[in-house]
Amino acid sequence: MGIKELQKEIKKLLKEKNAILLVHNYQRPEIQDIADLTGDSLGLSIEASKTKAEIIVFCGVHFMAETASIVCPDKTVLLPVISAGCPMADMITTQSLVKKKRDLPGVPVVSYVNSPASVKAESDICCTSANAIQVVKSLGDYDTILMTPDRNLALYTQRYTDKKVVYWEGFCPYHDRLTAKQVRKVKNDHPKALFLAHPECRPEAIDLADEVKSTSGMLDYVRKAKHTEFIIGTETGIIHTLKTQNPDKVFIPADEKMICIDMKKINLTDIVNALLYISPVIKVAEDIRVRAMRAVERMLALPRD
Repeated sequence: MGIKELQKEIKKLLKEKNAILLVHNYQRPEIQDIADLTGDSLGLSIEASKTKAEIIVFCGVHFMAETASIVCPDKTVLLPVISAGCPMADMITTQSLVKKKRDLPGVPVVSYVNSPASVKAESDICCTSANAIQVVKSLGDYDTILMTPDRNLALYTQRYTDKKVVYWEGFCPYHDRLTAKQVRKVKNDHPKALFLAHPECRPEAIDLADEVKSTSGMLDYVRKAKHTEFIIGTETGIIHTLKTQNPDKVFIPADEKMICIDMKKINLTDIVNALLYISPVIKVAEDIRVRAMRAVERMLALPRD
């Protein structure tokens, strides 16, 4: 079947199975185009928890499907390609975090949602790239914080707090590859464009940014901006979303090689098969889910900006 036929088949199966299709902004364009909801991982999971759908098909990577299972324990969560993982999430394990906590007694752990469920369960509170600064500031009684697993997000957060932020030596290999040299080159080639960087970028790239935004923050910023040309410092998949929402504006990737291999693993045929066979299912064990949800809920309880 061609793209249009596969898209039509997926829509039919979603209706038959009482399922909802959640698609991250980094996914393939043809998948984004038929999503019931697009966005970032936590936002998608929260929205899914409000629906009457019995099945969630999550087009993203493993930790995202786990997050959906944490937030929506009464629903069946499918990840169409079980091997779609996250290199950064793989840079931390429960055992290594437990050991680090023993080395830093009494220090609260702030874990990025881009982490395994078992790591969230060992954390005091979760954060997103959009609210990391707010989360750390909310821990007012502590002078030192441990942030996992992204060192670049931690270093960015450190700029806006007087607390000592101890960071895990993890990183997104695609965001971390963006150098100051590359940013200067693309800015020189497009002098009228604003450079939007993701907090997962290394500090030298962030230093050159006009704005630092999460994926959802970039979408919101561009939608409201009068400016018409932007250099996008995150995974290139978001440019499809940006163009769809802002057809009158121009978007240039900060680096055309910022393509997450895992985010591109899922194709339309995989989604059809997932719906036909209700597999692969992602289910977080209840003891881990309850503790991980507690860390997520503490974050969600913070006042919204």
